[in-house]
Amino acid sequence: MSPEAGGPGPEDESPEVTDAPAIRIVHLDDDLAVIDKPAGLVVHPAPSHTGPTVVSELGDLLGGGDPERPGIVHRLDKETSGLMVVARNPETLAALQEAVRERHVERRYLALAGGRLGSRTGTIDAPIGRASKRRTRMAVSGAASREARTHFEVLELLSHESYLEARLETGRTHQIRAHFAAIGHPLVGDTTYGGAPRYGLRRQFLHAHRLAFAHPRTSASLDFRSSLPDDLEAALEAARAE
Repeated sequence: MSPEAGGPGPEDESPEVTDAPAIRIVHLDDDLAVIDKPAGLVVHPAPSHTGPTVVSELGDLLGGGDPERPGIVHRLDKETSGLMVVARNPETLAALQEAVRERHVERRYLALAGGRLGSRTGTIDAPIGRASKRRTRMAVSGAASREARTHFEVLELLSHESYLEARLETGRTHQIRAHFAAIGHPLVGDTTYGGAPRYGLRRQFLHAHRLAFAHPRTSASLDFRSSLPDDLEAALEAARAE
């Protein structure tokens, strides 16, 4: 699945949860909503997950596309927090999905990668597909690989980690997580990809902190920011203190 299309990915194959974390609505108009998704919430139903989802929590707010995932333009992994845009009607959904395909939607993430990166800026350009031995993982040059590019800038070099901003050029399932694991710097807390469970984190240190695009109806420039949630902020302060 490509997150651009909103289809199922391996992150959906996780145990059910019974209480849904609260979704914050950042922007709402007749055509779309921008939400701040909390960690721990799956975006849409899947055969292995029937608990609360973004789709079930937003309900009639969403519109267009597959009835199982109405209005879903792109996904975030269950344990990734941050900004998403969702559509409220079929026309907006089609326009936003096309904008994602044409790379007119800017998506930036804050991440804490293990180890000290050797370059302050760079691009990881490596195709991603399903891992052959663990189907819940993605891997560079895995099965049915598709092009994938992640641009990054190191914001702070810490004693044992690199705090960075990553920008998606493409949007494959687990792209940032798989890319940084492939270069030997898995995200802190991302035990699926070999990241150390440090600083009390119970998930990967990855937060979609910026989302920018042109409104499909009005062409107005929209640019949204989201601060680090408390658990990631506490982990970053602990990493700085070492």
